Amino acid sequence: MKKKFAILLFCGFFALSIQAQNFGGGIILGLSTSQVSGDNLGGFNKAGILAGGFIDLQLSTTLKGQMEMTFIQKGSNNANMNKNSISDISLSYVEIPLLLKYQQSSTIAIEGGIETAFLISSSDNDIYGQISANSTRKFNTTDISIFIGLDYFINPRLILNSRISNSILPIRAHASGATFQLNKGQYNSVLSFALHYHL
Repeated sequence: MKKKFAILLFCGFFALSIQAQNFGGGIILGLSTSQVSGDNLGGFNKAGILAGGFIDLQLSTTLKGQMEMTFIQKGSNNANMNKNSISDISLSYVEIPLLLKYQQSSTIAIEGGIETAFLISSSDNDIYGQISANSTRKFNTTDISIFIGLDYFINPRLILNSRISNSILPIRAHASGATFQLNKGQYNSVLSFALHYHL
């Protein structure tokens, strides 16, 4: 229900942005690289698709607000599964980032914000493929993250965006169920690169 409401809300804002003079909008296409803390694997080794759209509002000469809706793949990848038998993770989300951009110059802007992601599909994978969901711990249906990023303006319409994000709530509990201070379970970390094109 939350996912449907968020999608309808974004579509409504996008439709309004087309008609409103102060609003803009466009499309997003890129690549996500990710890892999951606490899975006994390290490095941003999981590559995935990042695609969607955005609407933005010019708040001042240097400050802009932006809302996005993207499909994004996250998780972890074990290239040495034949040797260490550690399973990896595949996750797909519909993600809604809310952010502020500060224009430093004609070619550079910095950004920061918060994003809510709604889980579409999930699996743990071993050497034989997907592990039965009955044999694994369930993932939380919502992932909330904070992020910072950088825009490079290739031209007034085309922007190269790089962004790093990290979950602030666990995506699921540790296998042992243990918690320690701020470490409550497993968390997504994502480094993404995308082209943003203003329509």
